[in-house]
Formats: sequence, structure tokens, C-alpha cells
Amino acid sequence: MFRTQALRGLVALLVMGLLWPALLAHAQGASQQPASKQQEGDQSVSTLQVNVNVVNLFFNVKDKRGTLIPNLTRNDFKVIEDGHPQNIKYFTAESDQPLTLGILIDSSVSQERVLPMEKEVGAAFLKEVLRPKDEAFVISFDVNVDLLQDFTNSAHTLRTALDQAKINGGGGCGGIPGLGGGPVPCTNPKGTLLYDAVYLASHDKLSTEVGRKAMIILTDGEDQGSQETVRQAIEAAQKSDSICYVLLIADRGFYGLGGYSGDRAMKELAEQTGGRVISVGNKPEKLKQAFDQIANELRTQYSIGYTPSNTKRDGSFRRVEVKTKEGYKVQCRSGYYALPPRGEGD
Repeated sequence: MFRTQALRGLVALLVMGLLWPALLAHAQGASQQPASKQQEGDQSVSTLQVNVNVVNLFFNVKDKRGTLIPNLTRNDFKVIEDGHPQNIKYFTAESDQPLTLGILIDSSVSQERVLPMEKEVGAAFLKEVLRPKDEAFVISFDVNVDLLQDFTNSAHTLRTALDQAKINGGGGCGGIPGLGGGPVPCTNPKGTLLYDAVYLASHDKLSTEVGRKAMIILTDGEDQGSQETVRQAIEAAQKSDSICYVLLIADRGFYGLGGYSGDRAMKELAEQTGGRVISVGNKPEKLKQAFDQIANELRTQYSIGYTPSNTKRDGSFRRVEVKTKEGYKVQCRSGYYALPPRGEGD
């Protein structure tokens, strides 16, 4: 994907200036892990970023009413890549691999009335869903993109991070836009760097992780001021093999007669990455139900691994379909990028 030199510098500065202390702590923690756990991670085939050309797909299966279908077997599925059937090499009906979860919370001015419920219900979800081998991080986005908490397994620490999210309506972030003043200009009083947040979470946080990866994005879906486009955000999420769930939390009264149209781009983001959009409005009970649905889906994922018949690692996008003999609906990402092994083309 084409990126200007300025954007490379911006991302680097953002990472070094805002994320470096947390990244260092995470790296030190990883170096202290037992050797057996590190070896387990090294042997994972659950991401295209490893040096084994195996595509791994995590997905859910539902009937026409949206009910999750468990207990299907390898023989119930077929995988098609760019129109060509693929030989399923690995299959499991129970994903016990570690889950890496990113919580992206919209703290722009349009969320002022709903931000408190997002914090409360989101913290309860993390306490319920995280297992000992899982980890999560928290990012807030408004006129800035801020890492509030790097990778941790502590639900208490993550709750503290969520509580730190504050409505930010602007005032600038210093520096010269495009030359180190942030990922994008920060002078828009109604800025919402949604696409930048998804891009940075994918590219800088999730791309180097292995196993199951998902983002839960709490937002009204309206982007203002991002340097990245929604297409670039989707591409980054696909390259990091991350599923995107979008909880549309829209205080419709904020928009008045101007109207609201944030759901279109969010639907594309979710569908292309194997997630979905759940409309919540401004109701706490609907938000809790949405989190419960996501928790159930993450616990009932199938996993299929295959070695693609097209062995080229040329960086091209390969479209993938997973189908069932019974014609159930399969909720899966639309494809993947056949990236070269690490160390090549970096």
C-alpha cells in the first residue's frame, strides 16, 4: 500500500512518542515468559505473518435466524480461494488459542452523552471474556489517537484505562500538521480520527501478534479528519488478520437535521474482516446484549487452516469463501494478503 514519507514519519513519531514506554514494558514481559510458552507462539500457524505459508481462518456459522451452529465437522466445510477449491489441512471446532483484543473507544464530542455507559459496560465485558492467556489493549480516538493501555491481561487495569477516556473536542495538538504534530492535523474541533485509529491498532499493535485477534470499536461511525481512508483501514485490519466488530453507539439527537450516515463505512469494515455491526443507539441494555453476542461468537469460533494452491507470496489480495454443505451463513473475513515472509520486502 502506498504511503507517503510524511505519513511514515508521523506513524513513527506516534509510536515512539506515545507508545514506546508501553511497548517496551510489553516486550520485557514477553522476554520473561517461560520458554515453553514462547515455543508455543513460535509454532503457531494462525497468522500469515509467520514463515509458513498456511492460511488460518477463524469464523462463525449461523442459521437463517442468526443462531450460532456448533458441532460441525471438517467434512461439513469447503474452502474456495479465488475460485479454486482448497485442501483443508487443519480444523478445530473449538478455538482455545489465546485471544488478543483491541478496544477502540470514540471520545469525540458526539459521544459525550454515551461515553459513560461505554466505559461501564465495556469494562464488565472485559472482566467476563478475558481468560488467563488472553490480553487486550485500549485506544481512544477523537482529534488524537491515544493508547490508554498496552497489552495486559488485567481486567482491573483495562477498566482504569477506559475510565481515562475523556471527551476531547480539539484545541490542536501542537507541532506542524503533517510534520510530527500527530497522525493528522489536530485543529478540527469536531475531529474523529476513526480510520486512523483502526489503521494504527492494526498496523502497530495487532500485526505482530499471533492467534485469534479482534477489535471492538465503540463509535457512531462518523470519521472526520483521518489521514487514512476507510479502504486503507480495512486493508490494515486484513493484513493483521483481525476481526472487526463495530458497536454503533449513536446519540442521534446530536446530529439534529444534519443526519447520520456512519453505518455505511462501518458495515464494510466489519464484513470485510469477518465481524459485524451491531446497532446499539444510546441504550445500556442494548450495549450489554451486543457485548454478550460478541463474547458468544468469540467462544464458538471454528478454525480452518490450509496451504493455498497458489504458493506465490507476492502481496496480492486473495479472495476466500468458506461454505457449508447445509448452506448455513458463514461469518468470515473476505480474504487475505499473501504477504512475503518476514524479513523480505520490509
